Amino acid sequence: MKHTVKPRLQTPMIIINFKTYLEATGQKAVELAQKAERASKETGVYIAVAPQFTDLKAVADAVEIPVFAQHIDPIKPGSNTGHVLAEAVKQAGAVGTLINHSERQIKLADIDAVIKLANEKALISCVCTSNPLISAAVAYLNPDIISIEPPELIGTGVAVSKAQPEAVTNTIKLVRKVNNDVIILCGAGISHGEDVSVALRLGTHGVLVASGIVKAKDPYTMIREFADSAR
Repeated sequence: MKHTVKPRLQTPMIIINFKTYLEATGQKAVELAQKAERASKETGVYIAVAPQFTDLKAVADAVEIPVFAQHIDPIKPGSNTGHVLAEAVKQAGAVGTLINHSERQIKLADIDAVIKLANEKALISCVCTSNPLISAAVAYLNPDIISIEPPELIGTGVAVSKAQPEAVTNTIKLVRKVNNDVIILCGAGISHGEDVSVALRLGTHGVLVASGIVKAKDPYTMIREFADSAR
């Protein structure tokens, strides 16, 4: 599906980052996306998935829920071997992209350039930020989504919404001083439905999650728990 205008975003929102886990590689990426789609249809909660680049097209062809790239580079078509082109992820079926994940950080000037590129190509921009001040700086650049993720909590199973609630509330406060429209998510250590409930109570619009779902023994049950907690 090739969009010429950005798809409408809905909240609450759950974005599942597949990272490079074997549990979400190749055919397993398609199967996990289908489980996310099933939970989304059953609950009415907006659930998006972010598979690896090599799995983007297969996943986008297999499901109707939104599919995001994990990154795009601030480049135009041409001589950029090894880089990721916005047009390429769009043609593969992505409707959005993660930007500046703590495992794929880029400079602020490049974040600005990638947000502009995403806007040109009608791709949803979800910028990951590590603290409230950086979140506020990014808010000036008008992305569609900001996800606050203290890097020290990523993959720990200790949710930012519980361990550092002030990071979330301070982010919301500072971001809203400069941008009333951006959707605010939180990530890092989100591993239970209760973490989603707490994140929403703190004032976010949802969560960005990875290992808590991808590496769960029963991913569908965990996605459903997240979605039920978001309603």
